Amino acid sequence: MNLDDVKKLLAEQDIATIDLKYADLIGNWYHISFPSRRLDHVCKHGIPFDGSSIPGMKSVEAGDMVLLPDLETAVTDPFTPAKTLRMLSYICDADSRRGVNKDPRTVARRAHKYMIDTSIADESLWVPEFEFYLFNEAVIDNGKYSAGYKFTSAENKDDLPGGYLDSDGTAVAHRKGYHIDTPFDKYAHVREEMVQLIEGVGCPVRYHHHEVGLSGQQEIETELLPFELITDKMMYVKDAIHNCALKHGLTATFMPKPLYDEPGNGMHFHIQLRKGGKNLFYREGGYADLSDEALCFIGGILKHGRSLTAFTNPSTNSYKRLLPGFEAPVKLFFGVANRSAAIRIPKYATSEAAKRIEFRTGDGTCNYYLAMSALLMAGLDGVRNRIMPDDSNGFGPFDDNIFNWSDEQQATLASIPVSLEEALDALIADHDYLMEGGVFNSELIDSWVEEKMKEVVAVRNRPHPFEMNLYYSL
Repeated sequence: MNLDDVKKLLAEQDIATIDLKYADLIGNWYHISFPSRRLDHVCKHGIPFDGSSIPGMKSVEAGDMVLLPDLETAVTDPFTPAKTLRMLSYICDADSRRGVNKDPRTVARRAHKYMIDTSIADESLWVPEFEFYLFNEAVIDNGKYSAGYKFTSAENKDDLPGGYLDSDGTAVAHRKGYHIDTPFDKYAHVREEMVQLIEGVGCPVRYHHHEVGLSGQQEIETELLPFELITDKMMYVKDAIHNCALKHGLTATFMPKPLYDEPGNGMHFHIQLRKGGKNLFYREGGYADLSDEALCFIGGILKHGRSLTAFTNPSTNSYKRLLPGFEAPVKLFFGVANRSAAIRIPKYATSEAAKRIEFRTGDGTCNYYLAMSALLMAGLDGVRNRIMPDDSNGFGPFDDNIFNWSDEQQATLASIPVSLEEALDALIADHDYLMEGGVFNSELIDSWVEEKMKEVVAVRNRPHPFEMNLYYSL
């Protein structure tokens, strides 16, 4: 959509307001609105703002920054009472009007350009899987003298909201929620409305269903889409899920492990590279019909897997999900249809067009732009340096459940970090592959570690409610 297209849309729908959105380093969305009559001025001059007020954004660059709209991302806003056109923007230097070093969207564009510059591929296709819980209540309390939380779901007989009597008997217990049918899948209609909103912004959905968690866990999965498109669309997807949930009196969370001893929320990424329209990951006759390029791409991700988690699993809560027994990978290896693997080769994707890999470690607390850029850079590093996964590096392939292995056998495999702090240490030690082509930079890495360590310290310094059970009466 160009400027003329946007102006035509504004006139046809009598839209008086434009809402510019941008992401900070962590992945939070911010916005600023202006009258649509000022569109020409904003496209030329941008909107100035104080970058020092955005966490992690102020740096050696001046605090004064500008937002420049990306007209191609313009969509009508389905949630505002007044007609509004929303669009994404780039965070730019006030003088040069170029994307600043730490603008996540600019990082993603640099990663895409770097891939093309390497001549390895000219297209990168992705499928993200959005896993999230829909709770009826989310009561959270954190103060000096009290702390706790309570999440409830009208779907789970053991987790009913206050005052809800389940008079129709549709709440269930003692079973998994995976693909549970209506009327027990109480919010299928809400999920369907979310999907209609998602498709309405040009993001085709492959399917959606109830996930394993009985207390309202959901999944929405997109079709295979280009990297430069899906990174933006994912921000709209997350926004649609949150706002649609609130519209129906529910609350959505992508938190990796909101409930103890219940399934966590992952963010699996399916990845495929193409060149000249040909799928580079397919070669008939190899292991799982994977090409050498695919295997080396896998090798790059696994080699850098520990440092990657600093971007793909960037919360203290992330590592409460990455536990044995919950289909959450804790070891860095790959295999066909293996849900205990960090990288799974989908068994159903057998054709040349469909062949792809699935990175299963990530979760929805990541900044999509940074996490996906980091995965792309790691994979490209594997192809460039011929990092072939095999017995010599312990990356597999392994097609059996490694949780059934002996402790000694499991110890031979490289492990995912067990905490955010350990992941950040791994990133400090291993990030040169991210710096290739100027995609990431030391300024961004330093700021990322600094901001994330604030979260580590904030959680570390607070008494945990379960500590009261363990130690209060000693």
